Amino acid sequence: MTEPFAIRYVTNRDFAAWKPLWDGYNAFYGREGATALAEPITLATWARFLDATEPMHALVAERSGLLLGLAHFLFHRTTTSTSDNCYMQDLFTTPSSRGTGIGRALIERVYAEAKKAGAGRVYWQTHETNTHAMQLYDKVAEKSGFIVYRKLL
Repeated sequence: MTEPFAIRYVTNRDFAAWKPLWDGYNAFYGREGATALAEPITLATWARFLDATEPMHALVAERSGLLLGLAHFLFHRTTTSTSDNCYMQDLFTTPSSRGTGIGRALIERVYAEAKKAGAGRVYWQTHETNTHAMQLYDKVAEKSGFIVYRKLL
């Protein structure tokens, strides 16, 4: 039987274990090598997670002292509701822990944190090629039908 895992907020001591997950997440989306995020971005992101005045938050899944997944989320206002929305910007599990319930547990914890904060909705986006993750997403949420447009400045 597999040992249970815990979902918890990151602490300052987690950086060394969180960073490989962060790097894996970024590599999945093509941000590695020459296109990797600059280290100051990673350090600023990490600092935001630890700053109680920031709307950004980081959860990790831990089993036997090892971090196996992460979920990053933030709260923001919206023009269509008086309650905030919760945007889950990043979700990642180690390849060896996929299919074990860790991704679902991270999503469910984000839902719980958003509800506790009074948010009216949790949403996220994924790449159209991320079909493995979409098998889970289709079970825990509904597709909005919206298409994302963006322009880098």
